[in-house]
Amino acid sequence: MAGSALAAGVLVVAGALSIGLAAVGGAAVTAQRAAGAADAAALAAADAASGAIAASDDPCVLAARVAAASGASLTGCALEGFVATVQVEAAYAGLAAVSRARAGPPEGN
Repeated sequence: MAGSALAAGVLVVAGALSIGLAAVGGAAVTAQRAAGAADAAALAAADAASGAIAASDDPCVLAARVAAASGASLTGCALEGFVATVQVEAAYAGLAAVSRARAGPPEGN
């Protein structure tokens, strides 16, 4: 009987660890997805602002479309000349992963 209780305890602990690791892994993937979406959205907005790409939409509207295509939502967008700064949010299990990115010509130019 003691062996059965020990085996059940080991299984419960192993199951709890597996669920915890899966949650941490999913959160890490979501954070990386948000970072990639922010980078892509900032680049799209900066390119549209500088005229590097022809876009009929406002650069921030274009950034929102790019973020949505990456599975995130644009929560902030600011343009200063050709420099775009964006903030995106991606959800995982009811929690939000927030990422910010900046794109444009190098400072001093």
